[in-house]
Order: sequence, then structure tokens, then C-alpha cells
Amino acid sequence: MSKLNNLISEGAGKINPVSVEEYVGLGGYTALKKAVGMTPEAVIEEVKKAKLRGRGGAAFPAGEKWAHLLRSPGTPNKYIVCNADEGEPGTFKDKLILGQLPHKLLEGITIAGFVFKAKAGYIYVRGEYRKIQKLILKAIENAKAAGYLGSNILKTGFDFDIHVISGAGAYVCGENSALLNSTEGKVGRPRIKPPRLADVGLFLQPTLVNNVESLASIPAIVNKGGDEFLKIGHPDGGGTKLICLSGHAAKKGVFEIPLGKVTLKDAIYDPEMGGGIAGGRKLKFFHLGGQSGPIGGPAQLDTVYSYDDLKKAGLAVGSGAIVVMDETVSILDYLKSITEFFIHESCGKCIPCREGNKQLYKLLQKLSAPGGADAEDLNTLRRLIRTMTDASFCGLGQSAAVALNTAWKHFKAEFEANVKPSAARAA
Repeated sequence: MSKLNNLISEGAGKINPVSVEEYVGLGGYTALKKAVGMTPEAVIEEVKKAKLRGRGGAAFPAGEKWAHLLRSPGTPNKYIVCNADEGEPGTFKDKLILGQLPHKLLEGITIAGFVFKAKAGYIYVRGEYRKIQKLILKAIENAKAAGYLGSNILKTGFDFDIHVISGAGAYVCGENSALLNSTEGKVGRPRIKPPRLADVGLFLQPTLVNNVESLASIPAIVNKGGDEFLKIGHPDGGGTKLICLSGHAAKKGVFEIPLGKVTLKDAIYDPEMGGGIAGGRKLKFFHLGGQSGPIGGPAQLDTVYSYDDLKKAGLAVGSGAIVVMDETVSILDYLKSITEFFIHESCGKCIPCREGNKQLYKLLQKLSAPGGADAEDLNTLRRLIRTMTDASFCGLGQSAAVALNTAWKHFKAEFEANVKPSAARAA
């Protein structure tokens, strides 16, 4: 029996992505037709029952976010923003929806627009997805022509349009408030919170910001009902999750799995998914959820892929990325490449992140050279990790050392291998 599920990805690669007719043939836009006959409160209640958790990485309960926005007072102008700035290395699952099922995303955004009587919707697409941006614009044009978007949607009197915004390749704009700043034409740097974006968001108006996969899950929740969506997944988070396998996995790609029904071992070794390690080599470690996620080892392979089970094991779902590394990889070299990435992508707003990543890299270089480090360098590394985690302004700096910190637990011997012998004894 297959461990995969096509709840969200049905039709991917099999239909003309911009065709309304072919999407409707898959049951598309039936959720929108159903939603316009429901009250906003009823739609949000189904999202709550579904226990949909944000699929961008933070895993915040979508129902709570939607309920907060509905209660947000003071203005009739609300906005729906889709975070499609998929800049997390090892993550390419949103690309599948954007490029192969754009109407599913448009339907989810439009349902949200109807619920909040929003003024407009925005899709903020990473700059590297240039061709996909054109495809989404064509899908929007076709949805308008078919009456599912634009003026007087489904003859309900509801007007709603969706605009596409291109990012410029800044990783930090994956953070929601930085994304809104960039959308407004400002420097893409994170905002101070509170106030929440649901109260003061785009153009200082109440705003819903959800990930591509989150919004693409809304039609399934409306069609099936929240209770049925929850049953497909795990009690701590309903539905399915798109995972991205890369690195040394024998089979790389995007796979849709029901939450709580698959282990990490299944994901990496099952013939339907990763198919094991390329070249028949042994697994050394895996990196979950993107560069800012934790690193795990073979002893954790039996962990069930759910939000709570992974958290209990010191791991995380994150963006859904699973980067598989074999026995030939140096953990220190791998961590140096991650730190170089964060040095490049730090917005520079706060010192702990801007300077901390540079110092992490210097320490990793010392640890990589025979006799280049001593026990004090190891102590400095640990203190620096704590400082960056506690004092950085936003999630980028706060999570930049997560991979390093978790790798230390599994590969302490490699960190200490090049430490001067006398210093190693002192440590």
C-alpha cells in the first residue's frame, strides 16, 4: 500500500497549469463555490478543526491566525498576502504548486479574500522564479475570464484581484514582515512585533500572510471539512505535507505524505520516495526544514514525521526539506557552507546576526585545521550560539546556528578532532 497521498498535489504535471477548464475537471473551484455560501466564521471554524499548521516553517496554527484577523478592528481594508519567497535551500515544494497547480493556490487565496472581504491579494514570488511568475499571471487572467476572480466573483457581488510581486533574491524576505516591507517598496528588513501583521500589516492595514502550501490546502479543507482533513494527518496537525528530498538521496524530488503516517526512514529509504542513499553508501546525517533547521543522525530514523514527534526528538518539520548526506561528507565543511550562506543573506540590521555569523565561520575554519583550535575556541563557539539565538532581532539570526548546535550533539568527535591535544584534555 502506498504511503503517499495526493491531497494537494493531484494533477501536478498532468494538466495544463494555466487552464481553468482542466483544473475544474479535477474538481477545482468547487471549494470556492461552497465557501461563498458559508459565513466567514464557518469557514474559519473548518480551518481550526483541520488543525492546519503553517507550511512555511513556523507551523503556527492557521485557524488562530485567521480568527485573529477576522477580529481585527479599525478598518474595512484587509489584505491577503501569499508568501511564495521560497528561498530556503533544499526547499522546492512551493515551486510545484506555483508552476503546476497555480489555480489551486488562486482558489485558496480567493477563499481567504472572501472570508475577510479583503481589498486585494498579493503573491510575493522569489525573484529566481521568473518563468513561473509569467505562468501565474496567465492563470490569473484565465481565472478572471472564467468568473472566479476579478469583478463580481461567481455573481456574488464580491470583487477581488490578485497581484504578483517579484522578490529580488533576498532570503530575509521569507520572513513575513520583511516580505511586506519589500512589497511596499521598502528595504526588506523585519519589523518590530508587536503589533502583529494581522493588525498592522501591508500598507499598515490588517493582513493575512500565509505560505503557498498553506493556502493551497484551503480548498481541500473546505471541500472535505476540517474533521476529515484532520483524520488524514496527525492529531497535532491535519492533512498532508509536501517534503523535498535532495542531497545524496537516490531519488530526489517532491513527495506528498500524510502527517503522522510516515517515518523519516520511510521518507529516505522507501522506493516510492528517497529510495535510499545514492551509490549504495551509508547515511551520515540528514538536515530537516532548510538551512535554519536541525541536523539529525541515523539513530533518529524511526521518528514519525509529525510536528510533535519530530519536536520531541529535537528535530522539526520546518519548510519540509530533507537534505540527505552520506558518509563522505565532512560535517564541518557542511556547516561552513551553511554559515557562508547566512553571512551572505543577513540583512545586517542587528549585530548578533551580522557579526555572529562571521565569527562562527572563523571558528569553524579553525576547527577544520589540524591543531588550529583549542578548548577555548569550543567554549567561544557555544557562547556565540547562545548569544545569536537569544539576541538576534529576527528568526534568521535566531536560527542561523540551529544546524551547528544540533550537529554538535551527533558529531562532537569531529568538532574536537583537530583541537590541540592538551586543549582537548582540558575541554
